[in-house]
Amino acid sequence: MEETKEQILIKHLLMKEEAAWKELFGAYSGNLTYVCSRYITEKEDAHDILQNSFIKMFRSIESFEYRGNGSLKAWMTRIVVNESLKHIKQKADWKSTVEVQDLPDIPNEEEPDFEEIPRTVIMKMIKSLPDGYRTVFNLYVFEQKNHKEIAALLGIAENSSASQFHRAKALLVQKIKEFKNVKKTQYE
Repeated sequence: MEETKEQILIKHLLMKEEAAWKELFGAYSGNLTYVCSRYITEKEDAHDILQNSFIKMFRSIESFEYRGNGSLKAWMTRIVVNESLKHIKQKADWKSTVEVQDLPDIPNEEEPDFEEIPRTVIMKMIKSLPDGYRTVFNLYVFEQKNHKEIAALLGIAENSSASQFHRAKALLVQKIKEFKNVKKTQYE
């Protein structure tokens, strides 16, 4: 059975070869920057978190366990997400950001309709959500965590996680409708 490119790279990473780390950075930094920016809105903070994540990867590569193609990317993504969450939780107002319910209850349980909206616009909409909403939304949608897992990760109540997610969804529905209305009026 022939080794994959990823397995060969991992072997070189385990030997702490500088060229392998440069290759890893070149191959994955763009995707990991994107992952980090889903959680962190400040570019300087995102840059610092990404740098800390790569340091953590370098120091803990021995703990990485290859589980098939894509497992290296998944492992690195998990580190970036965890470092991003650590940064968010260190913010002094994090607890109040998550716990404060500053929007009235929005009764509709509409699903956001992302059709015909460019990915960059969708990501801007997600990034514009309040910190708590954005964090819970990202964990639920992109990291596929359930509310119990999110609550444990963030140190909040499970129902707070669910509430934040539903409010995030409602805000996204609202932003999508506004976007589509603006788009319609441009062509009328």
